[in-house]
Amino acid sequence: MQSQKLTLPKENNRIWWEIDASQKPMGRVATEIANLLRGKHKRGFTPHMDMGDFVVAVNADKLQFTGRKLVQKQYYRHSGYLGGLKSTTLKTELQKHPEKVLQKAVYNMLDDLKFRKKMVSRLKLIKGKDHNYKIDKKA
Repeated sequence: MQSQKLTLPKENNRIWWEIDASQKPMGRVATEIANLLRGKHKRGFTPHMDMGDFVVAVNADKLQFTGRKLVQKQYYRHSGYLGGLKSTTLKTELQKHPEKVLQKAVYNMLDDLKFRKKMVSRLKLIKGKDHNYKIDKKA
């Protein structure tokens, strides 16, 4: 049995992508962003390497949701003490921090790798359309 030859990319050119978050439902936008941050769209994708690009998500405060998610979806956190479970709805999270909702969704869609935080740091969430980033491609 022959082993498969693995060719690793010599250099990684990161480009900047712009995604309009108000065009599709949040889950669709988050999966598209996660794939770009991971680098799955590149020809030489290797799962154990950080090959992703930069992503600028404009209109992050105008996310769309389907169904009754605004009322029914819950976000949980725990303080570590007995009885320390706190929950908030999606509607209150959107009122306080609208860009954090998309960031949490993308973070949980990425694999639990040692460079997951580094990948999410390349995601830039913008309220509105105006930003100062130099965009190479629009998705």
